[in-house]
Order: sequence, then structure tokens, then C-alpha cells
Amino acid sequence: MHHRDCVVTDRGGVIENRHQVHAAVVDAKGKLLFAVGNPHRVTLARSAAKPAQTLAILETGAFDPTVSEGADIALMCASHSAEDRHLQRTYDMLKRIGAEEEDLRCGGHAALSDKVNRMWIKNDFVPGPATNNCSGKHCGMIAGSKALGASVENYHLPDHPMQMRVKQVVSDLTAPNIGNDEVQWALDGCNLPAPAFPLRCLAGMYASFADAADGNHDIKTERHDHMARVFNSMVEFPEYVGGDDRYCTELMRAYAPSLIGKLGADGCYGVGIRASADTERLGATGALGIAVKIEDGSIEILYAAVTEILEQLQIGTSEQRKKLDHFHHLERRNTVNTVTGKVTLAFSVRPNDEGAQAL
Repeated sequence: MHHRDCVVTDRGGVIENRHQVHAAVVDAKGKLLFAVGNPHRVTLARSAAKPAQTLAILETGAFDPTVSEGADIALMCASHSAEDRHLQRTYDMLKRIGAEEEDLRCGGHAALSDKVNRMWIKNDFVPGPATNNCSGKHCGMIAGSKALGASVENYHLPDHPMQMRVKQVVSDLTAPNIGNDEVQWALDGCNLPAPAFPLRCLAGMYASFADAADGNHDIKTERHDHMARVFNSMVEFPEYVGGDDRYCTELMRAYAPSLIGKLGADGCYGVGIRASADTERLGATGALGIAVKIEDGSIEILYAAVTEILEQLQIGTSEQRKKLDHFHHLERRNTVNTVTGKVTLAFSVRPNDEGAQAL
């Protein structure tokens, strides 16, 4: 590891922390174009895997495109803030699929929104499964299980038909980069299986969703249509993917309709960018995918690093990137608002030896 591949925080010039950054930038053909740190680091995708999990749900036929709404798909991809709109849609989805909150196997936790948490504390509210940031995905898993004619009670278990569908989809989407047997599985915070694979595979996965949205396929398949639905739903309803003042939501709003972005717990992030003059300039064939991992799991540093990578690659306009300044250029202040130190984005995106041109 090199100290140059870090975000460094100091207090009065004294270094407090070095946050190791890993990133992979991959095109729609799976070619690794740029990297930071180790782009091959085996990484748990956590909630950054939700677009793939949602694809598996759609492929069961559970959400008819002529009936279901894009906001449902966005919520299935979400790590939401438990705002009123998120909870209402969760309850609506449960009703439509003929399920109850007790059927959800995700449990409750504090909201990802400080505002929502303060309201819950004031009202002495105890969060339940429907308030879980992954409740949309779990609703989708129940619907998918029913469409498969499988048990709903144990939809979360690794050997359940719904989870076997997810594993197959993840294997298919990572196959251009690694063998199917190289995907590892662990248990996520919401009680569902979570995949782990080299970081470049996560980037490739996001590039494939963006490529599907572009429609750049000589032979279009039903899978391409579903992947395009996932991409377009996240772009159209970013407020359901995150929430007020959340990075995923603000990122997609700033760049709409050209990219999707999704957080994974413990410092993981995936971005899918549709083909453009920017991606062509970077040497990409078709769409572009970016995956980022912060070694110590810091989410604050993760958002700054993702935005810095977009800056260094010159993705989008300066006006678009400026909308993310409060995530990008972090300040260190104490309780009386005195500046105590700074955050230095001390890394450079480097071209991969196999093909990308120098920035």
C-alpha cells in the first residue's frame, strides 16, 4: 500500500488518519482502464449489489412492467432514510404483494437520517422491519418468491430459490471478469446473502447496467430490458434510492440522466455511467463503471473519494460536480466552529497499463 493512495486528515498539521482508497474504472467490455490502490481487492458489495439483486427479482416476473412503478424498483435498490415516502411505499408494496410487515426478515434499526431519528426519539418510536433501509429489497424478495411458487417464510436463506436466482445473476454479471466459483458470499446487515468479488467486477457490473440503458446491443434480450428498467428507475426516482441530503440521491440528481450511484455499507460504492464524449475520451468502449472501497469503511471519506474520482476523470461538467462540493471538500471544525485541520485527497487515478490513456 502506498500513502499516496489515501485521503489524509490532519489536526493543526499533525496527521490523524490515513484512509486507504481502492478504486477500479472499467468499461462495458470489462476492460480495466484506471485504478487507485488495488482494483483487484476482494470486496463485499453489500448494498451496492442491490441493482443486481433487483434484476434477479424482476426476472421472476414479479413486477410486470405494464403495472409496477419505477419508484418500486428504485426502493428495491435503496438504502433509504425511512422518510414518510419510503415507509408509505413499503407499506403499499406489502399490501400489493399480499404480505405483512412481520413477513420481512430484516429487523429494525436507527434511521440513516438524523432528522428522522430525532423525530423517532421525540415520539418514543421503536423502528421495525418496514423502517429498515433495505425494506424495499425485502418486499421484492417476497414478491419474487411468490412468483417462483416458493416459500415466503425463509426467502432470506442462502439455499432458497430466490437467493439461488440472485447468485446466478451475480455470477452472470461478474463472469466477464472472473469465474463463477470466485464469487464469495457472506451475511449482510439486513439478513440477506451479500456477494464479494474483486473490485473491478463491481465496476464492470455497474458499467453493464449503464450499457443496457444505452441499448447498445445487436441482439437485445429480456435481461437487457430489465437492466435498463433498473437504471432508469434509479435515475427517475433518486429520492427513493437514498433520501433528503443523501449522497446517492444528490449524485443522481446532479448528473441525471447519465449515471446511477449506490452506496454499500462499510465504505463501498458503485457508479454506472452511460456512454458519452467523456467516456470515449477515457478510452472506454461503451458505458463506464466505477467502484470504490475505503479500507477503513468511512462513509464520509468514501463520498469525498467518489466525487474526487469523477473530478479527476472529468466526468460531467464543472457545474454538475460543484453540486457535490459539500461531500467533496470536507472541513474539520470544532464545537465552536473553529477550523481545526483539513482533509486532503492525496491520491491520483492512474491509467491501467493494459490500455487507458494518461489523463
